[in-house]
Amino acid sequence: MEVKLRGGRSTVEIADATFAAEFREPLVHQVVVSYLAGGRAGTKAQKTRSEVSGGGVKPWRQKGTGRARAGTIRSPLWRSGGRAFAAKPRDHAVKVNRKMYRGALRSILSELLRQERLHVVKSFDVKTPRTQDALAAVNKLVKSDDVLIIGAEISENLYLAVRNLSRVDVRDTEALDPVTLLAHEHVVMTVDALRKVEEWLA
Repeated sequence: MEVKLRGGRSTVEIADATFAAEFREPLVHQVVVSYLAGGRAGTKAQKTRSEVSGGGVKPWRQKGTGRARAGTIRSPLWRSGGRAFAAKPRDHAVKVNRKMYRGALRSILSELLRQERLHVVKSFDVKTPRTQDALAAVNKLVKSDDVLIIGAEISENLYLAVRNLSRVDVRDTEALDPVTLLAHEHVVMTVDALRKVEEWLA
């Protein structure tokens, strides 16, 4: 398949296997859930009635006071008591096979291309680390401030220039993930990055 280079008249040949795949929503959903779950710290911890300090003495005798029976002041029913179903540190990871992960990336990239939200450029960089320069370069390619720029390598100038733009992000091909691809309205990819992605997802 041939795709026109953004900002020029020439075209570039791209692999159908990577950029003309069927969009598989259940697979993409599964991979996104797995990716987000992997980012959870899983360090939440609360104390049960046995872990809260104090409460070792029965607060009043069992019978004869007219009050409800109580064996400890650290019951979940009491103020400052333990939690009935206390959260404990755990691993939230959801396993996804490498084949599924790459299949989801192919699905996303293909759908972005079909929706004309994926734009291929020969190269993308700025000479100075100025935010204005980066924004001007982005707006030359797409009329949007919500853009992901993917390059084979990201220069320090480009990284510094877009750092202050909340909706513009830069990634190299090694840091590419499904959530970041889906989070942006437009994706700008250099030819060098495209070749690396094709090789990776082949």
